[in-house]
Amino acid sequence: METSFLQASNIETLQQFVTSLAIGLLIGLERERNPSAKAGLRTFALVALFGTLTAMLTSKVGSPWLLIAGLCIVGLMIIAAYFNSTAEDPDPGTTTIAALLLCYSLGALVWYGQARLAIMLAITTTILLYFKPELRGMTQRLTRRDLVSMLQFLVLTFIVLPILPDQNYGPYGAFNPYQVWMMVVLISGLSLAGYIALHWGGSRYGPVLIGFLGGVVSSTATTLAYARHGRDNESMLHLSATVILIASQVVLLRLLVISAVIAPAVLPKLMLPMGTGLVFGILATLLGWKKLKSIAELPKPSSTNPTEIPAALSFALIYVVILLSAAWLSDIAGHKGLYAVAAFSGLTDVDAITLSSLRLFDLEKMSGVHAITSIAIAFLANMLLKFALVFFIGGKQLAKHVVIGFIVMCAGVGLGLLML
Repeated sequence: METSFLQASNIETLQQFVTSLAIGLLIGLERERNPSAKAGLRTFALVALFGTLTAMLTSKVGSPWLLIAGLCIVGLMIIAAYFNSTAEDPDPGTTTIAALLLCYSLGALVWYGQARLAIMLAITTTILLYFKPELRGMTQRLTRRDLVSMLQFLVLTFIVLPILPDQNYGPYGAFNPYQVWMMVVLISGLSLAGYIALHWGGSRYGPVLIGFLGGVVSSTATTLAYARHGRDNESMLHLSATVILIASQVVLLRLLVISAVIAPAVLPKLMLPMGTGLVFGILATLLGWKKLKSIAELPKPSSTNPTEIPAALSFALIYVVILLSAAWLSDIAGHKGLYAVAAFSGLTDVDAITLSSLRLFDLEKMSGVHAITSIAIAFLANMLLKFALVFFIGGKQLAKHVVIGFIVMCAGVGLGLLML
């Protein structure tokens, strides 16, 4: 009995060392193919095994100093190796040093029963090492405006959000400062992702990407911008129509993403009207695809920074007003009052009424069907506004190119509502 236990223990120990060896080989493989790296496949494999062995001895002895001493030994050996190096290489090798120390720590982590975490960290480390040129190119493309946007988003998320109280206030208990700001963070994060991608040169990759990114940032702003381009340049008529249609379809995807995060229970039913509208819209866009004329670089739609404090506060205020109005009208006038709020607010912002409806659903102040219907009504009202922008700013010719796509998208959403 004791022998079988020892055999099982030895097999488990062997598995840990094999995992550690695989981690070292994975990271070392990437370093081996890098000419500037002064440590390769064998070094990383041995360091990972040394980390696991040191952790095992530490657990047997019962003192953490052995593990710490092993880390210091690895560090001193690396420093000595780099000082004794005669290669004329301007690279100080700090990346490889950090990778070796991390490899030792991952080997120790495997022994303490965190093999899955160690493997995930090893894969992440290898990705960071391998994509050095791409990561350097990304940082070089970052402008001061992009950095400011990211810092503002971090302020909204990690400074403002944690200090807000997570309690319900006001009539119907609908106002929760923490939840309100969480919605601001969600919308700002979605918009920021599209905003940065758009300003990193998304216009070079055709109407599909520019329409997608423009729709993520603001479909209304994208519609306004390309309505003007379609009016001023006849050769861009079909391209402008395609970008506008794609940006409007992205709104449907955006609403599904928001619903998946805020109220997953509504998502299966919401997919029926939103998904139907999306499929119809894609088909209408594909029918007009052959008429497109190639243009070297599409102009970017102008957009404001979605993480600026005034913009975040404005959205929070709009969201709170719509939330309280929807709760009040839903209480005194039933779902018809909610639909009126949805139709009115959808003319300016679909996100706010969507979040409000989902919030009221979570508070059990409205049914899922009424929440989905209000979101659909807001989308239809927003489509009406965008068509008005296309007609009055882009002109009749551009309106003729988008009207079919707009109609079939709205018809798809309406058909999906009827099927609920």
